[in-house]
Amino acid sequence: MSQHQTETKGSNPPIDKTAIRDASTVIVMRNRFEDPHILMGQRGATAAFMPNKFVFPGGAVDLADADIPLATPMPALCADRIAQDSARDMSHPLAVAAIRELWEETGLVLGAPGAWDMTPPADWMDFARTGHLPSAEALQFVFRAITPPGRPRRFDARFFLIDADAVSTDLDDFSAACDELSHLQWIPLPKVREFDLPFITEVVLAEVADRARDSAPPASVPFFDSSGGDSRFHRLKERLSEQERSD
Repeated sequence: MSQHQTETKGSNPPIDKTAIRDASTVIVMRNRFEDPHILMGQRGATAAFMPNKFVFPGGAVDLADADIPLATPMPALCADRIAQDSARDMSHPLAVAAIRELWEETGLVLGAPGAWDMTPPADWMDFARTGHLPSAEALQFVFRAITPPGRPRRFDARFFLIDADAVSTDLDDFSAACDELSHLQWIPLPKVREFDLPFITEVVLAEVADRARDSAPPASVPFFDSSGGDSRFHRLKERLSEQERSD
């Protein structure tokens, strides 16, 4: 379940409200080993999806995300987990969407210094002006969830945890953010549940709390699958070869 949905995006086709859209959500953790804080903001009261809720930055994958170059890809372990139970490899567009949504909604840059070899699309122009290329090496795939039927929007969301030290810009400067989220703030991890949160956010936060002191990408990723009528919870983990399965 994505935390944010932009209603219109560039030249994308009109939104099919019945379709399950791929989405990326970004959990930025600050001071994770001493005093962990999580970056969150509040959705508007008139938002079609999760109005008034405090959420992580994130949103649906755009068609153009597949064509945006990355300075570095996400860790291979994370890309492998993303490929499981998926019809196609979405690791690149999901990584690009995560970086784009973090930039748009918070003004924070997850990138490496460098010049673009192409003319950036309109929604990347301001990012490029910061002198950075999007870089996905800090993204850790930690959770996947599909929105249950009957909701006004449905998403197949992959949640990515990043350490705030990987952000290239001032962690307290949200001046470049759009107006999708208000009250952007760093919330102490033990106090996050005092805010008005979506159910799935509470589930993800429990997983994040368990990983607060583990800086390595998880070998096993929880998957809350509500693609059908019934919700199913299982884990995406290392796939065994035929030889390993027969041993």
